[in-house]
Amino acid sequence: MSLAVCVDVGSTYTKACLVDLAGGALLRRAEVPTTSDGDVLTGLDHAVAELGEPGGEMYVCSSAGGGLRLAVVGYESLVTAEAGHRVGLSAGAQVVHVAAGPLDGRAVAALRASRPDVILLVGGTDGGDGEVLLHNAARLGTSRLRVPVVVAGNADVRERAAEGLRGRRIPVSVTGNVLPRIGVLDPGPARAAIREVFLRHVIGGKRLSRGTRFASLVRAATPDAVLAGVELLADATGAGVLVVDVGGATTDVYSALVPDAEAETGPRRDVAGTLWRSRTVEGDLGVGVGAPGVVAAATAEKLPVPDIRGGRPYDAGTDRRLAATAAMIALRRHARGHAAGPGLPRTGGRDLRDVRLVVGSGGVLRHGGGDAVLDAVLGDTAGGWAAPAAARRTVDAEYVLAAAGLLAADHPAAAAGLLHNL
Repeated sequence: MSLAVCVDVGSTYTKACLVDLAGGALLRRAEVPTTSDGDVLTGLDHAVAELGEPGGEMYVCSSAGGGLRLAVVGYESLVTAEAGHRVGLSAGAQVVHVAAGPLDGRAVAALRASRPDVILLVGGTDGGDGEVLLHNAARLGTSRLRVPVVVAGNADVRERAAEGLRGRRIPVSVTGNVLPRIGVLDPGPARAAIREVFLRHVIGGKRLSRGTRFASLVRAATPDAVLAGVELLADATGAGVLVVDVGGATTDVYSALVPDAEAETGPRRDVAGTLWRSRTVEGDLGVGVGAPGVVAAATAEKLPVPDIRGGRPYDAGTDRRLAATAAMIALRRHARGHAAGPGLPRTGGRDLRDVRLVVGSGGVLRHGGGDAVLDAVLGDTAGGWAAPAAARRTVDAEYVLAAAGLLAADHPAAAAGLLHNL
């Protein structure tokens, strides 16, 4: 029997599953606390041992240590910077800062304060303005920031921009333009480049483990793997898919929609391009350290406020109310989009009415809170978005989305079989 071991090293728990590659059957799974206060390999090895030391290929993703922190530097807030923001989220990153226009001293200071692991430098459509991209590359080169840069802007000048950064001994990757033409968003090349930088520079830099073994095992940031699983699920079903993942610190939303020709070429076309398969991350919403953020956001949205005055650990009812509120607010933000700055219009919203499958994920949902959370999400009629009208709903109780995403490239049939557990 040909086997694969898929492991997700999270900030709190490390989840492992044993998969039969012949048909994608989930044979066994294990879950242990992540040993991030020492060496994450200790917990990883413990989880694998719980599977019975099966051998086979090893596939690992990780969000331990806060995952991937990405800053975007672009040309215009509503066009290339917004396009870069969307691509960064789809690459599994937490976008911690977005800067638009020529960088000055104040802008560089704000960028540095956001503590990014990687900078995505974009700007200009192919053949368009190249001066801002070159200016921003030069400013990054003379700043005290020494983090890797992915250059994904105007094809006419991006090599020149990269040369200047290399001259300052800054690690640089050059890839295709995220917005080669107005309204045309091309996330693939930048997403792949960000993944490579994450694996080559970020995992080791977070000092999660001694030696090089952990870095050699990790193949993706966990949200990147999950999005790959969501994409595969959408391809298999031929319909729109929506996933809400409620964690202790953040709540992530993934959607894979059926493309709409009018939205691509018609009058409703978004100048920053439409990303039909996307992710948003709400860093202020969670059921653990993110609980105060849920209370603050619920107050702002005029929703009932969960009572967390007793502090952690919360009882099951409080956990479920927190998770339901976090999921509802995260879905509202995902569907409504966001404003790139004060006084600017909302962009990047998602029409989720035609979604046919809604998947809940996260510990609270897996441990009996799934119905309450998904009831809240699908019953939200006052949030400024239209909920799916006729969707089947389920909970990723076995955490197969990340495992399927890890296997998708090498073993697509097994990955698709694994998704039958949903």
